[in-house]
Amino acid sequence: MSSRDIALVLLVCVAWAGNFLTSAYALREVPPFLFTALRFIALGLPLVFWIKRPAPGQWPRLLSVCLCVGVLHFGLSFVALKMAGDLSSPAIVIQSYIPMTTLLAWVVLGEKFAWRTGLAIAISFGGVMVLGFDPLVLDDPLALGLMLVSALFLAIGTVLMKGLRGLDAYSMQGWTALIAVLPLLAISIALEPGAIPALASASWVAWVGVAYAAFISSLLGHGLYYVLVQKHPVAQVTPWLLLVPVMAVGLGIAFWGDRPGPRLYIGGAMVLGGVLGVALRALKKSRTMPLAKEI
Repeated sequence: MSSRDIALVLLVCVAWAGNFLTSAYALREVPPFLFTALRFIALGLPLVFWIKRPAPGQWPRLLSVCLCVGVLHFGLSFVALKMAGDLSSPAIVIQSYIPMTTLLAWVVLGEKFAWRTGLAIAISFGGVMVLGFDPLVLDDPLALGLMLVSALFLAIGTVLMKGLRGLDAYSMQGWTALIAVLPLLAISIALEPGAIPALASASWVAWVGVAYAAFISSLLGHGLYYVLVQKHPVAQVTPWLLLVPVMAVGLGIAFWGDRPGPRLYIGGAMVLGGVLGVALRALKKSRTMPLAKEI
């Protein structure tokens, strides 16, 4: 990639890493499902006039993608982030959606991968197990489990998304925002009683977190990512995104008080190493077989 595009992908990494920190601060005042709903309300407002309609017959798939990604992935990931009490482990574990996506594409779509990719996937999941024994994670192991479930729903949504046609990145974000808001508000009302009236006392920190998640992480970050993958193979951009959890760990140590132990570093290195292995194999395949499906 050119130096300009490298600068853009680094900006995407900074935007996404910062979302862990700003969201963690906001979640001190706003419960997770309501926070997710507010994020999508803010995101949907500027996009509602620009979204394109899906092709005929694709509404069921679009609804499934939006529910998996918008409601279940984002909702559960913010629940896990709030429960975890740290930024490091959630930022690393969520990356497991990449090997999960590869496995699901193999099972559902019949996409094949070589033994080296399988080994990278095994290393990645082994890293999650090692990471799970870190004292920082053992304080609330349920948070780790919820983040893995969140990553699974993101992987399911990603595989389903491959069948959608004619929707650009902003249309996809817009539809996700519009479709996810009502279910998220319903879940919040059921599981987070009194949360909506309590918004009146939320500080500027909470609203900055909502705005950052909507406009910096989603609108700017995903928008730039879409520009980059239009110019370069996805597999060429993906390895750069491994800087996101590294930056998030640094932000956690610098501003959140994280003190990761050796198991988190070792497990994190295994997770990210496995993800990198999957990405590099995909890049090699895209270069040698440009017409083949991505793994």
